[in-house]
Amino acid sequence: MKSQKITMLGTGLIGTFYTMCLHGQRSRDRVHAVYSRTQDRASTFAKQWQIPKTYTDMAGAIQDPDTDIVVIGLPNSMHHEAVMLAAEAGKGILCTKPLARTAHEALEMLKSVEKAGVFHGYLEDLAYTPKTLKALKSVQNGALGKVLWTRSREAHPGPHSDWFWDSKMSGGGAIVDLGCHCIEIGRNYIGKDIRPVEAICWAATQVKPIEAEDNAIGLVRYENGAISQFEVSWTYRGGMDLRDEVAGTEGNIRTDHFLRTGFEMFTDAGMEGYVAEKAESEKGWLFPVGDEVHELGYPDMFTDMFNALESGKPPMETFYDGYVVNAIMDACYRSAKTKKWEAIELDDWRGQTGLTDTVETQDYDADHLLIKDEILPDGRKKVIIKNKSTGVISEKIV
Repeated sequence: MKSQKITMLGTGLIGTFYTMCLHGQRSRDRVHAVYSRTQDRASTFAKQWQIPKTYTDMAGAIQDPDTDIVVIGLPNSMHHEAVMLAAEAGKGILCTKPLARTAHEALEMLKSVEKAGVFHGYLEDLAYTPKTLKALKSVQNGALGKVLWTRSREAHPGPHSDWFWDSKMSGGGAIVDLGCHCIEIGRNYIGKDIRPVEAICWAATQVKPIEAEDNAIGLVRYENGAISQFEVSWTYRGGMDLRDEVAGTEGNIRTDHFLRTGFEMFTDAGMEGYVAEKAESEKGWLFPVGDEVHELGYPDMFTDMFNALESGKPPMETFYDGYVVNAIMDACYRSAKTKKWEAIELDDWRGQTGLTDTVETQDYDADHLLIKDEILPDGRKKVIIKNKSTGVISEKIV
Protein backbone atom coordinates (compact mmCIF):
# COMPACT_ATOMS: atom_id res chain seq x y z
CA MET A 1 0.00 0.00 0.00
CA LYS A 2 1.21 3.48 -0.87
CA SER A 3 1.88 5.85 1.98
CA GLN A 4 2.06 9.63 1.80
CA LYS A 5 4.96 11.71 3.06
CA ILE A 6 3.61 15.12 3.97
CA THR A 7 4.94 18.62 4.51
CA MET A 8 2.83 20.27 7.22
CA LEU A 9 2.72 24.05 7.11
CA GLY A 10 1.66 25.33 10.52
CA THR A 11 1.95 24.10 14.08
CA GLY A 12 -1.07 25.71 15.72
CA LEU A 13 -4.37 24.11 16.72
CA ILE A 14 -5.30 23.13 13.17
CA GLY A 15 -1.82 21.77 12.44
CA THR A 16 -2.08 19.72 15.63
CA PHE A 17 -5.51 18.33 14.72
CA TYR A 18 -4.34 17.53 11.19
CA THR A 19 -1.17 15.78 12.34
CA MET A 20 -3.02 13.85 15.05
CA CYS A 21 -5.41 12.62 12.41
CA LEU A 22 -2.85 11.93 9.68
CA HIS A 23 -0.71 9.78 11.95
CA GLY A 24 -3.70 7.66 12.88
CA GLN A 25 -6.37 7.63 10.17
CA ARG A 26 -4.84 5.19 7.65
CA SER A 27 -1.92 4.13 9.88
CA ARG A 28 0.57 4.67 7.07
CA ASP A 29 0.65 8.38 6.16
CA ARG A 30 3.21 10.51 7.99
CA VAL A 31 4.14 14.14 8.38
CA HIS A 32 7.77 14.08 7.25
CA ALA A 33 8.56 17.80 7.39
CA VAL A 34 7.02 20.65 9.35
CA TYR A 35 7.19 24.42 8.94
CA SER A 36 6.69 26.91 11.74
CA ARG A 37 7.57 30.58 12.00
CA THR A 38 9.86 29.88 14.99
CA GLN A 39 12.43 27.12 15.39
CA ASP A 40 11.44 26.57 19.00
CA ARG A 41 7.83 25.76 18.05
CA ALA A 42 8.92 23.69 15.05
CA SER A 43 11.26 21.60 17.21
CA THR A 44 8.67 21.10 19.96
CA PHE A 45 6.03 20.06 17.43
CA ALA A 46 8.43 17.72 15.61
CA LYS A 47 9.44 16.02 18.85
CA GLN A 48 5.82 15.58 19.92
CA TRP A 49 4.83 13.93 16.63
CA GLN A 50 8.17 12.28 15.72
CA ILE A 51 8.64 14.35 12.56
CA PRO A 52 12.13 14.03 11.01
CA LYS A 53 12.57 17.51 9.50
CA THR A 54 11.82 21.05 10.66
CA TYR A 55 11.84 24.32 8.72
CA THR A 56 11.38 28.01 9.46
CA ASP A 57 11.59 28.79 5.71
CA MET A 58 8.24 28.04 4.05
CA ALA A 59 9.66 27.62 0.54
CA GLY A 60 12.25 25.19 1.84
CA ALA A 61 9.61 23.11 3.61
CA ILE A 62 7.46 22.98 0.49
CA GLN A 63 10.41 21.99 -1.69
CA ASP A 64 11.56 19.22 0.65
CA PRO A 65 12.69 16.45 -1.73
CA ASP A 66 11.15 13.64 0.32
CA THR A 67 7.56 14.90 0.38
CA ASP A 68 4.92 14.77 -2.34
CA ILE A 69 2.03 16.61 -0.75
CA VAL A 70 1.71 19.87 1.19
CA VAL A 71 -0.93 20.44 3.87
CA ILE A 72 -1.61 24.11 4.59
CA GLY A 73 -2.67 24.92 8.15
CA LEU A 74 -1.56 28.56 8.17
CA PRO A 75 -3.26 31.93 8.78
CA ASN A 76 -5.57 32.95 5.92
CA SER A 77 -3.18 35.68 4.77
CA MET A 78 -0.53 33.05 3.96
CA HIS A 79 -2.68 30.62 1.93
CA HIS A 80 -2.14 32.35 -1.41
CA GLU A 81 1.66 32.39 -1.14
CA ALA A 82 1.79 28.79 0.09
CA VAL A 83 -0.40 27.52 -2.75
CA MET A 84 1.62 29.37 -5.39
CA LEU A 85 4.89 27.94 -4.04
CA ALA A 86 3.51 24.41 -3.79
CA ALA A 87 2.01 24.52 -7.30
CA GLU A 88 5.35 25.74 -8.66
CA ALA A 89 7.05 22.84 -6.87
CA GLY A 90 4.62 20.37 -8.45
CA LYS A 91 3.34 19.15 -5.10
CA GLY A 92 -0.20 18.03 -4.33
CA ILE A 93 -1.90 20.60 -2.09
CA LEU A 94 -4.47 20.32 0.69
CA CYS A 95 -5.54 23.69 2.08
CA THR A 96 -7.52 24.39 5.21
CA LYS A 97 -10.67 26.50 5.16
CA PRO A 98 -11.37 29.19 4.05
CA LEU A 99 -9.43 28.74 0.84
CA ALA A 100 -8.67 32.47 0.69
CA ARG A 101 -9.70 35.85 2.04
CA THR A 102 -11.59 36.82 -1.12
CA ALA A 103 -12.96 35.17 -4.26
CA HIS A 104 -10.36 37.02 -6.36
CA GLU A 105 -7.55 35.52 -4.28
CA ALA A 106 -9.20 32.08 -4.38
CA LEU A 107 -9.61 32.16 -8.17
CA GLU A 108 -5.91 32.91 -8.62
CA MET A 109 -5.09 29.92 -6.42
CA LEU A 110 -7.49 27.69 -8.34
CA LYS A 111 -6.00 28.72 -11.69
CA SER A 112 -2.51 28.12 -10.34
CA VAL A 113 -3.11 24.51 -9.28
CA GLU A 114 -5.05 23.68 -12.43
CA LYS A 115 -2.33 25.15 -14.65
CA ALA A 116 0.30 23.15 -12.75
CA GLY A 117 -1.82 20.01 -12.99
CA VAL A 118 -1.39 19.19 -9.31
CA PHE A 119 -3.86 17.48 -7.00
CA HIS A 120 -5.82 19.94 -4.85
CA GLY A 121 -8.20 19.40 -1.95
CA TYR A 122 -10.18 21.87 0.15
CA LEU A 123 -10.02 20.81 3.80
CA GLU A 124 -13.63 21.57 4.77
CA ASP A 125 -13.79 19.18 7.70
CA LEU A 126 -17.37 19.89 8.80
CA ALA A 127 -18.64 18.63 5.44
CA TYR A 128 -17.12 15.28 6.45
CA THR A 129 -18.52 14.71 9.94
CA PRO A 130 -19.96 11.18 10.31
CA LYS A 131 -23.50 12.49 10.74
CA THR A 132 -23.19 14.86 7.79
CA LEU A 133 -21.91 12.14 5.46
CA LYS A 134 -24.74 9.80 6.43
CA ALA A 135 -27.35 12.57 6.15
CA LEU A 136 -25.93 13.67 2.80
CA LYS A 137 -26.16 10.14 1.44
CA SER A 138 -29.82 10.00 2.46
CA VAL A 139 -30.51 13.32 0.74
CA GLN A 140 -28.71 12.24 -2.41
CA ASN A 141 -30.78 9.04 -2.42
CA GLY A 142 -33.96 11.14 -2.45
CA ALA A 143 -35.09 10.63 1.15
CA LEU A 144 -36.14 14.29 1.51
CA GLY A 145 -37.37 14.87 -2.03
CA LYS A 146 -36.36 18.29 -3.37
CA VAL A 147 -34.29 20.19 -0.81
CA LEU A 148 -35.99 23.52 -0.10
CA TRP A 149 -34.10 24.93 2.88
CA THR A 150 -30.97 24.32 4.92
CA ARG A 151 -29.78 25.87 8.13
CA SER A 152 -26.28 25.56 9.54
CA ARG A 153 -25.08 27.06 12.81
CA GLU A 154 -21.61 27.37 14.28
CA ALA A 155 -21.16 29.39 17.43
CA HIS A 156 -18.49 29.50 20.13
CA PRO A 157 -16.60 32.00 22.34
CA GLY A 158 -14.15 32.93 19.58
CA PRO A 159 -11.03 31.63 17.80
CA HIS A 160 -7.84 30.53 19.48
CA SER A 161 -5.14 32.62 17.75
CA ASP A 162 -4.55 36.37 17.52
CA TRP A 163 -4.51 36.56 13.71
CA PHE A 164 -8.16 35.47 13.46
CA TRP A 165 -9.18 38.69 15.19
CA ASP A 166 -7.23 40.88 12.72
CA SER A 167 -9.46 41.34 9.66
CA LYS A 168 -6.48 42.21 7.44
CA MET A 169 -4.91 38.82 8.12
CA SER A 170 -8.10 36.77 8.22
CA GLY A 171 -10.18 38.57 5.60
CA GLY A 172 -13.08 39.23 7.95
CA GLY A 173 -14.57 37.93 11.17
CA ALA A 174 -17.05 35.23 12.10
CA ILE A 175 -18.35 34.93 8.53
CA VAL A 176 -15.01 34.07 6.95
CA ASP A 177 -14.02 31.87 9.91
CA LEU A 178 -17.26 29.97 10.53
CA GLY A 179 -19.60 30.92 7.70
CA CYS A 180 -17.40 29.08 5.21
CA HIS A 181 -18.29 25.81 7.00
CA CYS A 182 -22.00 26.57 7.07
CA ILE A 183 -22.19 27.71 3.46
CA GLU A 184 -20.44 24.60 2.13
CA ILE A 185 -22.63 22.28 4.20
CA GLY A 186 -25.66 23.96 2.65
CA ARG A 187 -24.18 23.63 -0.86
CA ASN A 188 -23.67 19.91 -0.35
CA TYR A 189 -27.27 19.35 0.70
CA ILE A 190 -28.81 21.54 -2.02
CA GLY A 191 -26.46 20.28 -4.72
CA LYS A 192 -23.08 21.74 -5.62
CA ASP A 193 -24.12 21.93 -9.27
CA ILE A 194 -26.97 24.32 -8.35
CA ARG A 195 -25.83 27.91 -8.77
CA PRO A 196 -25.99 30.30 -5.79
CA VAL A 197 -27.36 33.54 -7.19
CA GLU A 198 -27.72 36.09 -4.38
CA ALA A 199 -27.24 36.60 -0.66
CA ILE A 200 -28.49 38.86 2.10
CA CYS A 201 -26.69 39.17 5.41
CA TRP A 202 -26.77 40.93 8.76
CA ALA A 203 -23.43 41.23 10.52
CA ALA A 204 -22.40 43.21 13.58
CA THR A 205 -19.70 43.65 16.17
CA GLN A 206 -21.75 43.15 19.30
CA VAL A 207 -19.22 42.30 21.99
CA LYS A 208 -15.54 42.16 21.04
CA PRO A 209 -13.30 45.26 20.66
CA ILE A 210 -12.41 44.41 17.05
CA GLU A 211 -13.09 45.80 13.58
CA ALA A 212 -14.51 42.55 12.20
CA GLU A 213 -17.98 41.13 12.84
CA ASP A 214 -18.38 38.81 15.82
CA ASN A 215 -21.94 37.72 14.90
CA ALA A 216 -23.75 37.25 11.60
CA ILE A 217 -26.84 35.69 10.02
CA GLY A 218 -27.18 35.19 6.28
CA LEU A 219 -29.42 33.76 3.58
CA VAL A 220 -28.14 32.38 0.27
CA ARG A 221 -30.66 31.89 -2.55
CA TYR A 222 -30.02 29.26 -5.20
CA GLU A 223 -31.16 29.25 -8.81
CA ASN A 224 -33.67 26.43 -8.23
CA GLY A 225 -35.34 28.39 -5.40
CA ALA A 226 -33.65 26.66 -2.47
CA ILE A 227 -32.61 28.83 0.47
CA SER A 228 -29.59 28.19 2.70
CA GLN A 229 -29.37 29.91 6.08
CA PHE A 230 -26.30 30.33 8.26
CA GLU A 231 -25.79 31.61 11.79
CA VAL A 232 -22.31 32.29 13.18
CA SER A 233 -21.02 33.74 16.43
CA TRP A 234 -17.75 34.44 18.18
CA THR A 235 -19.57 35.40 21.41
CA TYR A 236 -21.64 32.27 22.16
CA ARG A 237 -21.00 31.02 25.70
CA GLY A 238 -20.78 27.46 26.93
CA GLY A 239 -18.77 25.63 24.27
CA MET A 240 -19.06 25.04 20.54
CA ASP A 241 -22.53 24.74 19.04
CA LEU A 242 -22.52 22.87 15.70
CA ARG A 243 -25.98 22.12 14.26
CA ASP A 244 -27.45 21.56 10.83
CA GLU A 245 -30.97 21.18 9.46
CA VAL A 246 -32.25 20.21 6.02
CA ALA A 247 -35.89 20.38 4.89
CA GLY A 248 -37.30 18.99 1.66
CA THR A 249 -40.62 18.20 0.05
CA GLU A 250 -40.61 14.69 1.54
CA GLY A 251 -38.92 15.06 4.93
CA ASN A 252 -36.29 16.75 7.07
CA ILE A 253 -33.07 16.03 8.96
CA ARG A 254 -31.61 17.64 12.08
CA THR A 255 -28.09 16.95 13.33
CA ASP A 256 -26.15 18.08 16.40
CA HIS A 257 -22.41 17.45 16.11
CA PHE A 258 -20.64 18.76 19.18
CA LEU A 259 -22.44 20.39 22.08
CA ARG A 260 -25.16 17.75 22.52
CA THR A 261 -23.71 14.41 21.48
CA GLY A 262 -25.09 12.20 24.25
CA PHE A 263 -22.09 12.68 26.56
CA GLU A 264 -22.92 15.00 29.46
CA MET A 265 -21.33 15.16 32.89
CA PHE A 266 -21.37 17.33 35.99
CA THR A 267 -18.28 17.83 38.12
CA ASP A 268 -17.66 20.08 41.10
CA ALA A 269 -14.07 18.87 41.38
CA GLY A 270 -13.11 19.62 37.78
CA MET A 271 -11.65 17.47 35.02
CA GLU A 272 -8.12 18.74 35.59
CA GLY A 273 -7.41 19.22 31.92
CA TYR A 274 -8.74 19.62 28.40
CA VAL A 275 -12.48 19.03 27.92
CA ALA A 276 -13.19 19.78 24.25
CA GLU A 277 -12.43 22.47 21.68
CA LYS A 278 -13.82 25.87 22.75
CA ALA A 279 -14.99 24.54 26.14
CA GLU A 280 -14.84 27.43 28.62
CA SER A 281 -14.72 25.56 31.91
CA GLU A 282 -13.65 22.26 33.43
CA LYS A 283 -16.26 22.39 36.19
CA GLY A 284 -20.05 22.26 36.35
CA TRP A 285 -22.07 20.79 33.50
CA LEU A 286 -19.66 19.70 30.76
CA PHE A 287 -20.10 18.18 27.32
CA PRO A 288 -16.95 16.20 26.54
CA VAL A 289 -16.52 14.69 23.09
CA GLY A 290 -15.58 11.02 22.81
CA ASP A 291 -13.39 11.21 19.69
CA GLU A 292 -12.94 14.87 18.87
CA VAL A 293 -11.07 14.61 15.56
CA HIS A 294 -13.62 12.06 14.32
CA GLU A 295 -16.63 14.13 15.38
CA LEU A 296 -15.14 17.10 13.51
CA GLY A 297 -14.72 15.08 10.32
CA TYR A 298 -10.92 14.99 10.01
CA PRO A 299 -10.39 11.22 9.46
CA ASP A 300 -13.04 10.89 6.75
CA MET A 301 -11.77 14.09 5.15
CA PHE A 302 -8.16 12.94 4.85
CA THR A 303 -9.19 9.42 3.83
CA ASP A 304 -11.21 10.92 0.97
CA MET A 305 -8.33 13.20 0.00
CA PHE A 306 -5.66 10.50 -0.17
CA ASN A 307 -7.91 7.86 -1.71
CA ALA A 308 -8.83 10.39 -4.42
CA LEU A 309 -5.17 11.31 -4.94
CA GLU A 310 -4.16 7.67 -5.34
CA SER A 311 -7.04 6.83 -7.67
CA GLY A 312 -6.55 9.89 -9.87
CA LYS A 313 -9.96 11.33 -9.07
CA PRO A 314 -10.99 14.66 -7.51
CA PRO A 315 -11.97 14.58 -3.82
CA MET A 316 -15.41 15.57 -2.55
CA GLU A 317 -14.06 19.05 -1.76
CA THR A 318 -11.70 20.79 -4.19
CA PHE A 319 -10.24 24.26 -4.59
CA TYR A 320 -13.17 25.04 -6.89
CA ASP A 321 -15.54 24.50 -3.97
CA GLY A 322 -13.41 26.81 -1.86
CA TYR A 323 -13.61 29.44 -4.59
CA VAL A 324 -17.42 29.26 -4.75
CA VAL A 325 -17.62 29.59 -0.95
CA ASN A 326 -15.37 32.67 -1.06
CA ALA A 327 -17.60 34.21 -3.74
CA ILE A 328 -20.68 33.65 -1.58
CA MET A 329 -18.96 35.18 1.46
CA ASP A 330 -17.92 38.21 -0.60
CA ALA A 331 -21.60 38.78 -1.45
CA CYS A 332 -22.51 38.41 2.22
CA TYR A 333 -19.99 41.07 3.22
CA ARG A 334 -21.34 43.44 0.55
CA SER A 335 -24.89 42.80 1.75
CA ALA A 336 -23.97 43.47 5.37
CA LYS A 337 -22.98 46.98 4.26
CA THR A 338 -25.78 47.73 1.77
CA LYS A 339 -28.57 45.98 3.74
CA LYS A 340 -29.79 44.54 0.41
CA TRP A 341 -29.70 41.28 -1.54
CA GLU A 342 -26.37 41.18 -3.38
CA ALA A 343 -25.58 39.12 -6.49
CA ILE A 344 -23.02 36.33 -6.06
CA GLU A 345 -20.31 37.03 -8.63
CA LEU A 346 -18.88 33.82 -10.07
CA ASP A 347 -16.46 34.41 -12.94
CA ASP A 348 -16.07 30.64 -13.28
CA TRP A 349 -19.29 28.59 -12.93
CA ARG A 350 -19.11 24.86 -13.68
CA GLY A 351 -22.58 23.64 -12.71
CA GLN A 352 -26.05 23.65 -14.19
CA THR A 353 -27.46 26.76 -15.85
CA GLY A 354 -30.93 28.02 -16.72
CA LEU A 355 -32.75 26.43 -13.78
CA THR A 356 -36.07 27.91 -12.68
CA ASP A 357 -37.81 28.13 -9.33
CA THR A 358 -40.75 25.82 -10.08
CA VAL A 359 -43.35 24.51 -7.65
CA GLU A 360 -43.93 20.78 -7.88
CA THR A 361 -47.67 20.02 -7.74
CA GLN A 362 -49.64 16.83 -7.10
CA ASP A 363 -53.03 16.06 -8.60
CA TYR A 364 -55.84 15.13 -6.23
CA ASP A 365 -58.20 14.35 -9.09
CA ALA A 366 -58.78 15.57 -12.66
CA ASP A 367 -60.06 18.95 -11.45
CA HIS A 368 -58.08 19.62 -8.30
CA LEU A 369 -54.54 19.91 -6.97
CA LEU A 370 -53.72 18.48 -3.55
CA ILE A 371 -52.48 21.01 -1.01
CA LYS A 372 -52.49 18.83 2.11
CA ASP A 373 -54.04 15.75 3.69
CA GLU A 374 -54.20 14.94 7.40
CA ILE A 375 -55.79 12.65 9.96
CA LEU A 376 -58.07 14.45 12.44
CA PRO A 377 -58.19 13.62 16.19
CA ASP A 378 -61.37 11.58 15.70
CA GLY A 379 -59.74 9.45 13.00
CA ARG A 380 -61.34 11.08 9.95
CA LYS A 381 -59.15 12.07 7.01
CA LYS A 382 -59.34 15.60 5.66
CA VAL A 383 -57.91 16.90 2.38
CA ILE A 384 -57.34 20.51 1.36
CA ILE A 385 -57.54 20.99 -2.40
CA LYS A 386 -57.36 23.72 -5.06
CA ASN A 387 -59.57 23.88 -8.14
CA LYS A 388 -57.37 23.95 -11.24
CA SER A 389 -59.73 26.19 -13.17
CA THR A 390 -61.02 28.66 -10.58
CA GLY A 391 -58.19 28.63 -8.04
CA VAL A 392 -60.71 28.17 -5.22
CA ILE A 393 -59.30 26.38 -2.16
CA SER A 394 -61.63 24.03 -0.28
CA GLU A 395 -61.57 21.10 2.11
CA LYS A 396 -63.39 17.81 2.29
CA ILE A 397 -63.60 14.79 4.57
CA VAL A 398 -62.80 11.49 2.87
